[in-house]
Amino acid sequence: MKRFLLLLPLLVASHSTLAEQIEVEYKRFYSHVSKIGDESTSALQFAFGFMHVRNKALCHINSATIVTQKVDLPLAVSPEQRFLVPKEKALKLADAAIVIDLDEPANLCDMSVQLETTAEYVKKQYSSAELALIKAQYDTFFDDMGGFLSFMMPAVSGLKIQFADKSLNQTLAGAPPIINGTLILDNDWLEQGNALDLPAAPLRITAVAED
Repeated sequence: MKRFLLLLPLLVASHSTLAEQIEVEYKRFYSHVSKIGDESTSALQFAFGFMHVRNKALCHINSATIVTQKVDLPLAVSPEQRFLVPKEKALKLADAAIVIDLDEPANLCDMSVQLETTAEYVKKQYSSAELALIKAQYDTFFDDMGGFLSFMMPAVSGLKIQFADKSLNQTLAGAPPIINGTLILDNDWLEQGNALDLPAAPLRITAVAED
């Protein structure tokens, strides 16, 4: 099983092979965010970061800024070193770029694209309807991406709830246990229509997918 996570080779303009500041065309981000946002995927978002090619940890981002000919728009970077990008066709048409200032050399950081739930669905308590909605939206995304080749896409086999405390181990009433900061809710559990009470708000909910 694996969560939906894309690692893309980083094709950027940088000032030197050891430069810490990189520039990525906005349209590369738009190609992702334009795939979600309608009613059937409104609970989902893409979070972007840069994965270190050697230690597989997220590279530290000092700042991320959308740059156009007329204005610079700073982007908020999470403590986990990811940021969100607005879906604005005008930025694509304006040939905007996103400038990222990294601690690590640019040639050691590849773009990491993660599909996750929006902030609205990151909380301590979930009704069975909310969990069903999140699962249905992941199903819709994978089905839409597969199109007539949907049989080649991974199937969503459950939801993965991740906590900031990676050492968190806790038994939950009426649900699988949290192990090492992760809670897996498989389809069998979700189909029972259970509500869920968590000890803390998680970092995110992603899809568990299997080929």
